[in-house]
Amino acid sequence: MREGSLEAPVRHPLAWTEADFTDPEKIDAELRRVFDVCHTCRRCFNLCDSFPRLFDLIDASKTGELESVDSKGFKPVVDACTLCDMCFMTKCPYVPPHEFNVDFPHLMLRYRAAELKRGETKFIERELTKTDRNARMAAPLAPLANWATSRESKTTRAAMEKVAGIDRNAEIPRYHRKSFLTLAESQPAEINRAAPAFGRKAVIYATCFANYNNPAIGLAMRGILARNGVETAVSYPACCGMPQIEHGDLATVAERAKEIAAELLAFVDEGYDVIALVPSCALMLKFEWPLILPGNADIKRLSAATYDASEYIVDIARNEGLAPGLRQLDRGIAVHIACHARAQNMGQKAAEMLRLIPDTAVNVIERCSGHGGSWGVLKRNFETAMKIGAPVARQAARIETEAPSGGAYVASECPLAGAHIVQGMEREGAAPPGGAAPHPIELFAQAYGIDCGTGKN
Repeated sequence: MREGSLEAPVRHPLAWTEADFTDPEKIDAELRRVFDVCHTCRRCFNLCDSFPRLFDLIDASKTGELESVDSKGFKPVVDACTLCDMCFMTKCPYVPPHEFNVDFPHLMLRYRAAELKRGETKFIERELTKTDRNARMAAPLAPLANWATSRESKTTRAAMEKVAGIDRNAEIPRYHRKSFLTLAESQPAEINRAAPAFGRKAVIYATCFANYNNPAIGLAMRGILARNGVETAVSYPACCGMPQIEHGDLATVAERAKEIAAELLAFVDEGYDVIALVPSCALMLKFEWPLILPGNADIKRLSAATYDASEYIVDIARNEGLAPGLRQLDRGIAVHIACHARAQNMGQKAAEMLRLIPDTAVNVIERCSGHGGSWGVLKRNFETAMKIGAPVARQAARIETEAPSGGAYVASECPLAGAHIVQGMEREGAAPPGGAAPHPIELFAQAYGIDCGTGKN
């Protein structure tokens, strides 16, 4: 084995159905083994808050070594992990196939699965992860729900902070009255039969965010594909389970994976590619589901057929060529490459795609935004999330303020990260045009002149 883990990282299947997976003593032994490796390396000291907490814990101990640290002190380290996978993918020199076999995020996941089994996961936080149920309740009352959850609604946000633990200052996704599925059914897309990619077929997995919170992402993707001759269908059986995996609820994720795979594979059998609109969801379909259900042939087949949204546009450009009609945008772009896009090992596909727009400057920001899904909106985490994301916000603010003629668009593949970055930019006194961070797909559609209007919320 060569030092430094020069081989490509390998992830082992999650043995979550075995009793040892949630055995407290075995988990503690593995925590101590891995934490000791981390302590002697410390390469990840500035990656997220888990590692500073771990190193401070060890440094404050009697001997300055892990041996004198009480295991009760490990929980804050685990709680600070957002499962972004960046330590595994970009920092750690000891990931498999290295003999040290360090997979820090999946060890944190194992700890949380044991907490869940013991009934220690907070009820309200589990309820917050039920995105489909929550959206079905909020979407019909979207104007009221959006008013109540706005940061300007001081009374309701104070109540939410007290009851649900959601920081009153954290930006929360808005709901749309009409889902992407509904809008797609009512707005047929005309296929450009003259496009080089005519003949391709793709089913868009809507994802909970694009379906309920920002259908414009889905409409933009469908519009781009239609312009490029791709026949599309839209499917949304359920949320991919990323919110549940954050709490170690692997049984729910496994059932969700089987349900979604059954519907999407019916399209694959008809020659359709699968496109996930949000990187976290693409990561689940491509990588996490096969590790949770390693013996399931359907999950493997779906993984092989799945593309991230930006990845698919770049694939068309490389193989068939894009349809003409892309025009220069009115300003440059600062694009944030989301952690869960980086974890897919596909390169900076959002940046590659945006560079296909003529005469439009593209600046890349490749660092964690600090948001971490539902983790970042909780009161106990929000300021930490803002601190972790501050370098990204400062870089985005610098690009925006130094850009000529009207600033720059600040875009992120992860909608939650985008909103978080904008909040950080507000603290720097430099909010982007429109006060929002669009998905790169929305900007690409704009360059094609495609109207992605969704009507009133």
